[in-house]
Amino acid sequence: MAAAAGDGTVKPLQSAMKLANGAIELDTGNRPREAYTEYLRSIHYISQVLLEEVETTKEAGETVPPDTSKMLKLAQQCLERAQSTAAKLGKTRLKPTMPAAAPIPQPAGRHRRVYSDEGGKLSPFLPPEIFQKLQGAESQSCKKELTPLEEASLQNQKLKAAYEARMARLDPSQAMQKTSLTLSLQRQMMENLVIAKAREETLQRKMEERRLRLQEAANRRFCSQVALTPEEREQRALYAAILEYEQDHDWPKHWKAKLKRNPGDLSLVTSLVSHLLSLPDHPIAQLLRRLQCSVYSALYPAVSRAAAPAPGCCPPTPNPGSRRLRPSQSLHCMLSPPEPSAAPRPQDSPPTPPLQPGPVGSPSPLGDTASGLPDKDSSFEDLEQFLGTSERQGRGRGVQPEPQLQQLKTAVEEIHNAVDRLLSLTLLAFEGLNTAASKDRCLACIEEPFFSPLWPLLLALYRSVHRAREAALSRSMELYRNAPPTAIGIPTKLLPQNPEAKGATGYPYCAAAQELGLLVLESCPQKKLECIVRTLRIICVCAEDYCPTPEATPQAGPPPIAAAAMYLIGEEGYCLTSLQSALSYVELLPRGGLAK
Repeated sequence: MAAAAGDGTVKPLQSAMKLANGAIELDTGNRPREAYTEYLRSIHYISQVLLEEVETTKEAGETVPPDTSKMLKLAQQCLERAQSTAAKLGKTRLKPTMPAAAPIPQPAGRHRRVYSDEGGKLSPFLPPEIFQKLQGAESQSCKKELTPLEEASLQNQKLKAAYEARMARLDPSQAMQKTSLTLSLQRQMMENLVIAKAREETLQRKMEERRLRLQEAANRRFCSQVALTPEEREQRALYAAILEYEQDHDWPKHWKAKLKRNPGDLSLVTSLVSHLLSLPDHPIAQLLRRLQCSVYSALYPAVSRAAAPAPGCCPPTPNPGSRRLRPSQSLHCMLSPPEPSAAPRPQDSPPTPPLQPGPVGSPSPLGDTASGLPDKDSSFEDLEQFLGTSERQGRGRGVQPEPQLQQLKTAVEEIHNAVDRLLSLTLLAFEGLNTAASKDRCLACIEEPFFSPLWPLLLALYRSVHRAREAALSRSMELYRNAPPTAIGIPTKLLPQNPEAKGATGYPYCAAAQELGLLVLESCPQKKLECIVRTLRIICVCAEDYCPTPEATPQAGPPPIAAAAMYLIGEEGYCLTSLQSALSYVELLPRGGLAK
């Protein structure tokens, strides 16, 4: 990474992101045909890179590189946008030949499709009922063991089919054989049903005895308190269901033995949680889907009310002279890249990268310096603190907090409680995970599948709440996009003194900007936070290369204030707060500063 920052080499993933950003710029500039070509070129480039990686890893016998999943996700997003652009081109060709017709009133449906942004494009957000059906389809599709009565019914169907085949081969004169076959069939079918019924009653009695025995074991586990809260009673019932599941499956015992033999192996934790959540019939995986449906049902009405136009009105249209914010779609709400400007770009000024949303743990692209310090144990804690800070700031300015802000705070709290419940239940099921390092890894493994289906809806609500601040930041970035770094207060000593001599390509801190561009490929707080940490590490490497002074060498260590902050809130908290401070600084840049 340090080499990539110093010599200007570009990773394939960063090159693919650059191609995708160019296609988005053409798409938002109302050039669909060129955008369609660039999307296909991006997909072609990604395919070539992945094919080369497959050949390389096959010869070396290595595993798949970690960036492969991100490349595939980016290719999928480019393909979705290419399909949308192709549909747009098809409608454009059909418009001149189709006669104008009066609009046909559509029947009112049960659900209103949600507008994701002020652009008026319909978002892919499904109604909660359909989302719940999709989440439950996987668990319903898993194979279910037949009961004794169901097995007997299948056996009787086979007997009846064989009986009908034999009856068809007999002559009409063989009446005695037909009567004998009929009586034999009835006797066998009745015997099968009687035996199956007795087996089922015995099985139900044993299952009830086992359920009571496991319920007693769960009660002993939760017997420390006299009166349990409803949440604790539910957790006890889920723990009993887990014990019952482990009676029918052997794989939990094998994983517990692996954890006992290798207590410090975090790769085992990752594999275990991934395997656990991939089984739709496990109680923890079922709880995950129920909690996702609950959060989705709470978020959908808030986004729907925020985005739907008033009755009798058209969707709002942005002013022609203002910079339009890109709708919240596949690339996770990047702002449109700036339109080309007639003013020449200074040599030492990098192009403005597209605005990347921070993790849910970071407040938005508009984080405030005083938004609170994040907890090292959770990447989601600081969002609650930021929302409280935003509400206090609104009251201090004489502005009442909008209902959406309260809805967002409620959703954040519900999500936090849901993740805590999943984590505590997983630790109950596998006691070998109850260490500090294993807890952190387990939490990161739970966050990714939990947030994946909820992220677009949560992000749409978050952007709607902070639309004014996001627009202010966008205007400030547009205003200063061609300004030299010194115009926004960056000291010249932190810039390359002679970039041509070092043979560096691109603009200063290019590697850090490209790393930050990967933020949109993630859809969970922890992964986004890791991307922010990597970005700030690359910035430090670049600064050391540009300013090789004794006080900037690694041996001197971080400044006292930075060291104290990292000691209190950890590296992740320090990097997140630094990003929030930088965004707030850009947002508050003076509008008339460039004229001077």
